[in-house]
Amino acid sequence: MAYVLGIDIGNTSTVAAVARHRDGHWGHPEPVALHPGPGPLPSTLLLSTDGTFTLGEGDEPERTARGVLSRVGDDVPLLLAGERYRPETLVALLAAHVVDQVHGARGAPAEMIVLSHPASWGRYRRDLLHHALWDYGLGAVTLLPRTVTVAEGHAVRGFAGAVAAVYALGGGTFETALVRRNDRDRYETVGVPATLSRLGGTDFDEALAAHVRSVLARDLAAAGPGARAALRQLPVECERAKRELTVGSQTDVALALPAGTVRAPVTRLEFEELIRPAVRATVELLAQAVRAADLTPAQLDGVLLAGGASRVPLVAELLATAGFPVETAPDPQHTAAAGAAAAGTRILSPRPLPAGPPPPAGPPATVGTPPPSQPPPSVRRRAPPACSRPTT
Repeated sequence: MAYVLGIDIGNTSTVAAVARHRDGHWGHPEPVALHPGPGPLPSTLLLSTDGTFTLGEGDEPERTARGVLSRVGDDVPLLLAGERYRPETLVALLAAHVVDQVHGARGAPAEMIVLSHPASWGRYRRDLLHHALWDYGLGAVTLLPRTVTVAEGHAVRGFAGAVAAVYALGGGTFETALVRRNDRDRYETVGVPATLSRLGGTDFDEALAAHVRSVLARDLAAAGPGARAALRQLPVECERAKRELTVGSQTDVALALPAGTVRAPVTRLEFEELIRPAVRATVELLAQAVRAADLTPAQLDGVLLAGGASRVPLVAELLATAGFPVETAPDPQHTAAAGAAAAGTRILSPRPLPAGPPPPAGPPATVGTPPPSQPPPSVRRRAPPACSRPTT
């Protein structure tokens, strides 16, 4: 069965969605499980001793690549076990893994692949990624700004607004921009996207971890060196507690110390006070973008939430308090990937143009994807060491 693949690679996680063609039309995008564990696929790569990359982390931080998406365009490559690697190469490797996984599950290549990227990227970063994707046999991938894919993801669910703001809060970054429907009934970004490159769900986790370390200070001091193993698990525990506090009013953060398990109770109100300054900063950045467009919050048809960290109830609360009409999604972490897949189906099967002069033609879309290599169960690819960058 023919399908379109949408991919959204973030600094902390990677998600995908497919829209299948059946009964003569394209269906709604559906999330794709990319690994057997719970939650999304981590955007973390581990350099093995044989020179190949696998997913996940190990006990050797010098071999682990994290947050590679935000490094695309840097002059300084990543240094892993003494070797230099270009960030865009590792992002392309993640994309190739997703394509292989979906190809293996579906038994056929996608009719089209659309990859969501930060809306703040200019041509230079997009060209870098295009060149890296080409090296992995993915030269036909279409790149779209995340603000556009988020808007398209909400449109699939029935949002019909003409002017909206995208509020994308992921694991490590925040991005906001205005979008509008154009004459071809597709969304486009308005103005310059505003970003906070070091703010996201992992910062919320760290704020909670600092609170827990303070509450359990005596127990941790009494455990001495034995507390180290427990503290290594603290980020995972805090991420779990954060998820629970999005639906519940209280939870515990548990640490297994040598003398026994200790628990730090945390209420939603306590957690929200810890992260309130950071969330306020995102709302203010959105407000600045709206003012720069000579609009008011009430003139927007909606603020479109996306990203896993936008699930935190305080986000919608502060946005509503500021007068913004909030549009949520059942799974905001998959909104951009779903929108990427939906945008791909519209490129393959565009709607009829309205009467009157045709809009200016944009660059032609490349349709079709070369079949990837035999799908492996996990990333087992070599990435070329860093060298001179391709010129554009």
